[in-house]
Amino acid sequence: MEIRKLVVTVEETRMEAGKKLEKPVRKAAAIAVIKNPFAGRYVEDLSILYDYGEKLADILTRKALEALNITPEEAKEKIDNYGKGAIIGMDGELEHGHAILHPKLGKPLRELLGGVDYCKAIIPSAAKMGGPGTALDVPLHYKRAAFVRSHYDAMEVRVPDAPKPDEILVAIVLTDSGRPLPRIGGLKKEEVKGLDGLR
Repeated sequence: MEIRKLVVTVEETRMEAGKKLEKPVRKAAAIAVIKNPFAGRYVEDLSILYDYGEKLADILTRKALEALNITPEEAKEKIDNYGKGAIIGMDGELEHGHAILHPKLGKPLRELLGGVDYCKAIIPSAAKMGGPGTALDVPLHYKRAAFVRSHYDAMEVRVPDAPKPDEILVAIVLTDSGRPLPRIGGLKKEEVKGLDGLR
């Protein structure tokens, strides 16, 4: 796997609607810009990209944790949301991004955030084709139960010079809480049973 660059962005919200938050809402996006080995040609077997996803999960999750000043040992208690995304350069195809995001990326990400038996919710994802500077809203929700409404969110990621036509931009986003001032009801984080990844 050829990584051209790594980019890490932290967003910290301290006020919302004129109200100072008791605890700032922090989001971290860790992004890798990689060479697409299948750019410009059709290949049936995409398993190399599955392996890329597994490796990037470890690299990017650790980068995002580091940016939030949270150790892997603290992540089970201190990380709430996760999400993933990819932007595929125009000489690639949408399937290349999904080959990175889905078959193998999830397990190492969950392992670093508390384990696969703890982080049961599906990891929300988004992928699109685009050129340098394309923006992607990476969807987010609570890692143990997808129906926790207070944690439905997203973070925009973009890199000014990526992806080039023969590249793929891959992002993992983590947060240490839900939205700044949630008040639309529904299942609360404290009520999660964590049995099925939904509730």
